[in-house]
Amino acid sequence: MNEPLPRVAIPCIGERFPRMDVRTTMGPMALPDRFDGKWFILFSHPGDFTPVCTTEFASFALNHERFRRLNCELVGLSVDQVHSHIKWVEWIEEHLGVSIEYPIIADANGAVSRNLGAIHPPDAGTTVRAAYIVDPEAVLQSVMYYPRGVGRNIEELLRILQALHVVRRHKVATPANWPSNELIGEEVLLHPPDDIEGAKRRKGTQGCLDWWFCTARL
Repeated sequence: MNEPLPRVAIPCIGERFPRMDVRTTMGPMALPDRFDGKWFILFSHPGDFTPVCTTEFASFALNHERFRRLNCELVGLSVDQVHSHIKWVEWIEEHLGVSIEYPIIADANGAVSRNLGAIHPPDAGTTVRAAYIVDPEAVLQSVMYYPRGVGRNIEELLRILQALHVVRRHKVATPANWPSNELIGEEVLLHPPDDIEGAKRRKGTQGCLDWWFCTARL
């Protein structure tokens, strides 16, 4: 009988990002303190010098300024050695003409990856493809895992980040496929009232199909 695979401790949305000292291509770094007051996305990859990961890291780099305009920094991660990361960054710039200007964590012993739930059986020797969006208060706001052979959609990560900004700033919710929802376009959703009187006031008002389904244009 096969032994059961070990369970992976996956960090939860709403938890604080764990404090850790890491070694990166840009020197030692303390997380999440390094990005105090900023959003950051930490994304792990299975390995340097692999085709999917190379396209992802180049795409993150090409869109780096778009993330920065949303007050967000980027950090890569894998269990490769720092020298491998450095050579890979050189290769990407030399062969693809793309400069990687964000740090990549060298997690040779896997401690950082295990702490983030980024090492899954049966491939216990490598990190999975994951992305963690962390807010300026160092609280996890999104955790995503991807199949090994499926590259990330950078536009979706940007969309989530933009939506998080809108949700926080305006105290609303965003619909499916925002800002291009099939039913309400770029409008947002108002949170339903919590009492009967609030429901009565909402019913029949502009933008409300019912007291619990109300939209607004920002």
